[in-house]
Amino acid sequence: MQDKQQTLRNIHTFKGRGLHSGEDVTVRIIPAPEDHGIKIRRVDIPGHTAFNVNAEMVGSTQRGTVLEHNGAKVSTVEHLMSALFSMGIDNALIETDGPEIPILDGSAQSFAEAIFADGAVYQSRERRYLIVKEPISVKDAKSGSEITIYPDSGFSIEVLTDFNSKVIGNQYARYTTETNYLTEIAPCRTFVFLHDLEPLIKNNLIKGGDLDNAVVIAENRIEGKELDAVARLFNKSGVGSIERGYVNIDEPKFSNECARHKLLDLLGDLALAGIRIKGRVVAYKPGHKINTDIAKLLIKMAKESLNSRDIPQFDPNAEPVVDINGIKKLLPHRPPFLMVDRIISMTHDVVVGIKTVGVNEGYFIGHFPDEPIMPGVLIIEAMAQVGGILVLSDLEEPERYSTYFAKIDNAKFKKKVVPGDVLVIKLTLTAPMKRSIVCMKGEVYVGNTLACEADLIAQVIKNK
Repeated sequence: MQDKQQTLRNIHTFKGRGLHSGEDVTVRIIPAPEDHGIKIRRVDIPGHTAFNVNAEMVGSTQRGTVLEHNGAKVSTVEHLMSALFSMGIDNALIETDGPEIPILDGSAQSFAEAIFADGAVYQSRERRYLIVKEPISVKDAKSGSEITIYPDSGFSIEVLTDFNSKVIGNQYARYTTETNYLTEIAPCRTFVFLHDLEPLIKNNLIKGGDLDNAVVIAENRIEGKELDAVARLFNKSGVGSIERGYVNIDEPKFSNECARHKLLDLLGDLALAGIRIKGRVVAYKPGHKINTDIAKLLIKMAKESLNSRDIPQFDPNAEPVVDINGIKKLLPHRPPFLMVDRIISMTHDVVVGIKTVGVNEGYFIGHFPDEPIMPGVLIIEAMAQVGGILVLSDLEEPERYSTYFAKIDNAKFKKKVVPGDVLVIKLTLTAPMKRSIVCMKGEVYVGNTLACEADLIAQVIKNK
C-alpha cells in the first residue's frame, strides 16, 4: 500500500499556560488539505498570515524551540510538533492566540491522545521522504552534543543522555516505527534541575512553570537559606528540607523518562525538516539547538535532492521537437496503443515525451468503472515508447526496426495517474548501446511529482 498523507479528522482545541511566557493561551489545530504541510498563525496579531513550521523559521533554542515570522514569535512548539509527526499528521493549520504553545503537563500526551481518539484522515497524495544515502552528522563542540543519521530502509531514533547527574545517571531510549508513541513516549514530561531554576527565572523564562508541568531534580540536599530561595520560586512555605532526588514526584513514569522526553523533543524538532526521512538517527546529548541544526541540514538536502532530479517542465505553447506525425514514422504503435503524443526535448542520451491522459482512454471502462486509474503496466509502456523514440531516431532507417522489452527493474509507482493528468516522461540512457541492447532510466512526472520510475533494458531488432 502506498504511503498517503494524512490530516486531522476534526478541529482540536487546547488551553493552558505558556511555560516561559506565563500567559494563558488557546491553540486550535485545524485539518488542512494535502501538500499543505504544518503551518501556524498568530490570530491575536491583526493581519498575521500563516507560515510554514520549519527549521528555517527557528529564531531561538534557549530551553525550547522558538519560531519567528514577520516579527511574531511562537515558542515551545516541540511537544505539539512531536505529537503531530508521530501520530502521522502531515497537514494541519495551528492557530494560537498567544506567543507560545501551552505547556499543559509538560509532555505531549494531551495532544497525542486527542489525535488518536479522533483518528486521522488519509488523503490522495503520497508522502515525501528523504532517503539518507550516506551518514550525515552535526556536532556542537561547546556542549559535546552530536547527532548522526545513518542510511536505513526505515526510520528510528536512539538517544543517549549524559547530564553528569548522580540522580538520573546516563540514560538511553529508542524509537522505531513499531514503538507505541502514545503510551511509551508522549507521557514523558519535561524536566529541570533545581540548580538551573534561578538562572532561568533571571533570564525571564519559565514564568508559567510549576510543580505540575515539569519534573524537578535536586542533585544535592537543600536546606537553610538556599531552601528559602527555592521555596520562593515555587511559592511554597514550611518546607524543612529537600533531599537529593526527585523533588515533586515519587518515581518517574519510566526509569529512563528523561531520555524518552529528550527523544520526544527530538521527534518534534526533526519534524521541522518538513519531510519524513528514511534513516537511523543516533543522538548523543541532544538539545534544541543541535536538533534544529540537523533539521536545517535535512531541508537543504531535500531541496538538493529535488533539484538533482532535474524535473522536466512542459510548456504547451512550445513547438514539439517531434510531433505526432513524426512519432508515427518512428514507432510502429498505433491508437489505442500509442502512448506518447509529442516529444518536447531530445539529446543524444536524454528524451522527454508527453502523454495526455484523456477520460476516453479505453482501459478506463474496466480499470476501474468508479475510480478510473491508468494501469501501471501502461505507464511503463509509455516509458518504453518514449525510450524507443530516442533509440530509433539515431538509426538510418528507423521504420525497419522495433524495440522490445528485455528486462524491467526497480519499478516503483508513487502516484495514481487519472484522467486529465499530463505525463511528462523522461528517459535517460544509462549505458551506450551494445549489440543492440540499450539500458535506460525512466521517470514519469505529473507536474513536479514523481509518479513512476523504473530501469529498463530493451533490445533493438530489425523487422522481418
